[in-house]
Amino acid sequence: MADFFTTTAGIGVIIVAQCLAVLGFVMVSLLFLVYGDRKIWAAVQMRRGPNVVGAYGLLQTVADALKYVVKEVVVPAGADKPVFMLAPLSSFVLAVMLWAVIPFNDTWVLADINVAILYVFAISSLEVYGVIMGGWASNSKYPFLGSLRSAAQMISYEVSLGLIIIGIIISTGSLNFGEIVRAQDGAFGFFNWYWLPHFPMVFLFFISALAETNRPPFDLPEAESELVAGYQVEYSSTPFLLFMAGEYIAIFLMCALMSLLFFGGWLSPIPGLPDGALWMVGKMAFFFFLFAMVKAITPRYRYDQLMRLGWKVFLPFSLVWVVFVAFAAKFDWFWGAFARWV
Repeated sequence: MADFFTTTAGIGVIIVAQCLAVLGFVMVSLLFLVYGDRKIWAAVQMRRGPNVVGAYGLLQTVADALKYVVKEVVVPAGADKPVFMLAPLSSFVLAVMLWAVIPFNDTWVLADINVAILYVFAISSLEVYGVIMGGWASNSKYPFLGSLRSAAQMISYEVSLGLIIIGIIISTGSLNFGEIVRAQDGAFGFFNWYWLPHFPMVFLFFISALAETNRPPFDLPEAESELVAGYQVEYSSTPFLLFMAGEYIAIFLMCALMSLLFFGGWLSPIPGLPDGALWMVGKMAFFFFLFAMVKAITPRYRYDQLMRLGWKVFLPFSLVWVVFVAFAAKFDWFWGAFARWV
């Protein structure tokens, strides 16, 4: 049996099993993310939230998913049907593909490639096409307006995200997520992580991640008060479920990126405690809690405020930071905190 796994077929079986394990983790996490999101909003608003289906309402998300699956798929008469159906599918599939390069522990990664960050940028930049296709194929002005907003918003904040990550790359000397985490390992635990030398960028990355994933207060592509749910307005049943699932998976991915880039990934915050995947998952859950709290307590921005923040504040600030990190790494300032590759 052991010899079988060294053959081409055996290696194929291992790869498929690994893919299913990652997909299973993402989909199970999705159920708890939606439940946690709703519970957090309810607590802030002094409500009970989901509490009927299953113990403490834990099966409410499963019931909602089944409701979407069994409903009729309604396609508008004037819609471009192939593109209309392809849009939510692409949004979901691209969001899942990004998890191929996310390590949960040392060597616990589906594809340990040297250009993992480039892979993430390449795939995430394609996600906007799902939104654009959904808005255009709906053959309605409100979905189309929502999709155009989303395209402009995602492009704007991807620039800031890219510049912030360039600072991390300069400090590490690698595009591999595993190497980035290992560069944060040290005798001081929590204080060895990149959040300390790159402290201002933690906040910029978090806010840019909110805008990139269309989360409040930057949910302008689907602002109910202006666009009647935006690019999703003509969708129902399973296609709408795929849009929603893709959005939450992208949010959880941003939580994973924050954990890997700034907070040590699977590393323990206290020297002496063992590292492991539980630290990684715990950090991701904490950042998702922050995402949910922001949605519960902040009012929505106007669209002009959103674009001004991205282009006139975040872009110049992150560009100046890249220059600063480059000089700090080159001349070994701050006791080598910005040049871990040395």
